[in-house]
Amino acid sequence: MKVAVPVKDKSLNFFGNAGHTPYFAVYNVKGGGMFKSFELADLRQNPRTDLDHEHEEDDHHCNHDHNDEAHVQEHFIMGKVLEDCDFLIVKRACKNTAAAMANYGVVIKKYNGDSNKADAVLHAVSSQLV
Repeated sequence: MKVAVPVKDKSLNFFGNAGHTPYFAVYNVKGGGMFKSFELADLRQNPRTDLDHEHEEDDHHCNHDHNDEAHVQEHFIMGKVLEDCDFLIVKRACKNTAAAMANYGVVIKKYNGDSNKADAVLHAVSSQLV
């Protein structure tokens, strides 16, 4: 099983808005039940070309129509990069991210905590990864 976590960079700091994240940390999930472990497998750049990654996550305001066909297709490009993942952990995700992930069979799991580290986020949602 694989799970993707949106992160800011190699520091693996959680980036809650999955559609606008600069990177995805992809983990292999091993074990089961309360004995799951997570092994970092890959750090993948978000392939969306319509993003300005210089913004801070909470300061971002989109300058596009969420129904614009080119914008929607950018989300599907992002979904293609994660198609081998079973789950994507998010704090926020727009309808286009949700549609793209569903198209590729990636299940979105919501994280509501305050941790800023990917490994802590994974442990917090581990019981949902079934």
